[in-house]
Amino acid sequence: MVNEFNIVLASAIEKIWDMLISRNAIFIYIIIVLILFICLVTYLMYAEKKRASYDELRKTSEEKMKHEATLVEIENNMDKHFKKIEDIIDDAPIQTITGTKTNNVSVNNDPIEETDKDASRFYMLTKIDEEYQNYEAPKYNNTITLEGLCNSFRNFASKKLGLYYDITDIRRFIGSLAVTKLIILQGMSGTGKTSLAYAFGEYLDNKTVVVPIQPMWKERTDLIGYYNEFTKKFNETTLLYKMYEANNNENIYITVLDEMNIARVEYYFAEFLSLLELPNPEGRNLDVVSDKWDNDPKLLKNGQLRLPINMWFIGTANNDDSTFAISDKVYDRAMVLNLDNRAYPFEAPETTPEKISITHLTKLYKEAEKEFKISDRNLRRIRKLDEYMIAKFQITFGNRIMKQIKTYVPVLVACGGTELEAIDDILSRKVLRKLESKNPVYVRSQAEDFCNYIDDLFGQDKMPLCKETIRRIEQNI
Repeated sequence: MVNEFNIVLASAIEKIWDMLISRNAIFIYIIIVLILFICLVTYLMYAEKKRASYDELRKTSEEKMKHEATLVEIENNMDKHFKKIEDIIDDAPIQTITGTKTNNVSVNNDPIEETDKDASRFYMLTKIDEEYQNYEAPKYNNTITLEGLCNSFRNFASKKLGLYYDITDIRRFIGSLAVTKLIILQGMSGTGKTSLAYAFGEYLDNKTVVVPIQPMWKERTDLIGYYNEFTKKFNETTLLYKMYEANNNENIYITVLDEMNIARVEYYFAEFLSLLELPNPEGRNLDVVSDKWDNDPKLLKNGQLRLPINMWFIGTANNDDSTFAISDKVYDRAMVLNLDNRAYPFEAPETTPEKISITHLTKLYKEAEKEFKISDRNLRRIRKLDEYMIAKFQITFGNRIMKQIKTYVPVLVACGGTELEAIDDILSRKVLRKLESKNPVYVRSQAEDFCNYIDDLFGQDKMPLCKETIRRIEQNI
């Protein structure tokens, strides 16, 4: 009986053992271990979160206590300060409004109050009025020619400043000044965009004004300043100062809008663009303030300042992810100069700065337009090109661009260039650039025929810049 019981017990134990070491049992063990592990991790995370929460609460409580202690200290100091003021007031003698002085304090005749009352809200501009009361104009060089100006400026930049420019770039720069008051210098970094404008100011013995454009600029007040209602003064900028100064003399002024497209040109420069379009310079009046004070600067008429005819704005532009694209509205009103090539150093003769008046420079431009008037043959060629572009690309020159061509070409010839060089240059910069906004697939399909048409119209390889522009647009597409 006992043996049978032992056998049954042993069999039961063996079955239980087999069950405990079976695959299913091991799987159950693993699940139990995982559940325990997850519970442990969850508990640790909860405990850590609770500890962090407690630390944050303790830190906040300590900061609050420190803050309250600081406030109490400030309040005590203010009480002491006001107590001193009250003591001073209590001890001060009572004064009658008689204009006498008590304890060296003026009553009713405070000179500071009278100065503030009489002072102009335009401190810097008023100073210019004072400086120009006995102004004597410098001796200007009224014999220099446009070609002489280009060569002299190039030699000066080389000899005095160590800046080297190709003579064609100098001619384009001087020629562009005849067309518009806004020049855009484009090109790779280091090709001399800012330095060209700087060097021209040094050559004219009138330092260039550099205005670094800020990304947040949106209106003209960012350029010229604004009236501060709190101080009752106008926050004047260097540009406003130079514009006012330029209206007092005949010097030539260059203003650089550095990184001009880091903000939207159409925003902060909008009023300037509109005014520069007016044919009569006397009507180009920029709103500075909305009212008139009796002691405002002399040249500020009804809160407006005339844009000086002897000031040019030179914008430097980069095309990358940090800048805005310049719109056609700006490009159409400006002259664009691409400085893509570095000039080689050369030995220049000794050259000194030249004082050139705006009257003489304007005279040179007008004489060039009469003497080197664009030929009828080339005018016919330009009209045919216009008709071709209208038919093929729906692009036309327009009256503004045609007027710019008729001004630019004679001046560039007077500077030492040729008529076809000037036409090639301005067409590539002002007209063919518009192909970039057209259907890219269509432009690529027409590129070869367009280049052939230009060769047939103007002569084989007579318009290298135009063909280069077409090829570049084709490759970029």
